[in-house]
Amino acid sequence: MIITSYEALCNLGNNINEIFEKAIIGNICCFDNFDNYISEDFVRAGVIKSKLSDIPDKDFNIRCNRLLLKNIELLKSKIEALNYPKDRIGIVVASTNSGVEEYEKSKNPKHFELGNPAVFLRKHLNLSGFYTTVSTACSSGLKAFALARDLLRNNVSDAVIIACVDTLAKVPIYGFNSLEILSDKPSIPFSKNRAGMNLGEASAIFIVENDNNAKGIKIMGIGESSDIYHSTTPDPDAKEAINAIKLALSDANIKPEEVDYINIHGTGTAANDLMEANAISKIFKNDVPVSSTKPMTGHCLGAAAGIETALCCKLLERFDGRLYPHIYDNEYDENISKVNLVEKDKKYPKCKICMCNSFGFGGTNAIMIMGKNYE
Repeated sequence: MIITSYEALCNLGNNINEIFEKAIIGNICCFDNFDNYISEDFVRAGVIKSKLSDIPDKDFNIRCNRLLLKNIELLKSKIEALNYPKDRIGIVVASTNSGVEEYEKSKNPKHFELGNPAVFLRKHLNLSGFYTTVSTACSSGLKAFALARDLLRNNVSDAVIIACVDTLAKVPIYGFNSLEILSDKPSIPFSKNRAGMNLGEASAIFIVENDNNAKGIKIMGIGESSDIYHSTTPDPDAKEAINAIKLALSDANIKPEEVDYINIHGTGTAANDLMEANAISKIFKNDVPVSSTKPMTGHCLGAAAGIETALCCKLLERFDGRLYPHIYDNEYDENISKVNLVEKDKKYPKCKICMCNSFGFGGTNAIMIMGKNYE
């Protein structure tokens, strides 16, 4: 499966090139503080400030869809150039919020349906093939890729449009706050002083096809597993996270040392960082450079893996010796396993294979390995 085109939108920029330019230098300044969500507490969040067009059909006029519409405009020519019947182009959306925020005022039941963005995309693009929404908490984005690959492999679709989108909403903000894992200061994953995550919103759209001769980014391997451990806390021993990594490596038919960079889930919470450090060190020792881009984008929930996959794709395309730096206070938590965090000013020899980690509530784990399909 090849990613032949992609675009993204988040607090760092209006397209993937703008996002890349800020992420590669470690820009953590694109955040706002809000005092209207949680009483007596600020919420630090990465907000998209692009001008978004309203959607005439009131059933679909929600922020998630307006973000998707902005992305579609950037990929319009690529989508129109797809040379497949309309019923052979699938749609897989990853989201956890949809229009739950809008429903509070509109009382339109269409708004809180998780499938709303998938229905909107299908209607807007005038397609008639398979369409669905994947919602597995923060692993949704990579799970969407896994489903898209199944559609291609089983001849359900010839091409699939994958859309990962989520917006800021009270439901997840209140939920994460109740777990005491939101930070009103910049998130600093893997630091002994880490105090939690910052939230964000994002949209990322990918066109994936089966043509192995197409130029683009190849999905080399995907690994999925479930902890069956706790509803909100990952297994600290990382047994199933490790299993997911092994499955992805096996699927890609590569050894751990062949991975050049890992974009880690890196939320900045005590439980996730402990688990993820254990998983990485078990498989990769302290050899492969890793970093979390969430201190720059915020944790974008169902769109997190989408924006991080887009960042990996652009890194593979434009690698110049720099990797995305791991931004924190440089005080590593010695109580967790040691991993090789990317240094801001260091030059790295190569980046031909990237791995993206994604873990969600309920112990849902997904790993994806990508590589260049061109020189």
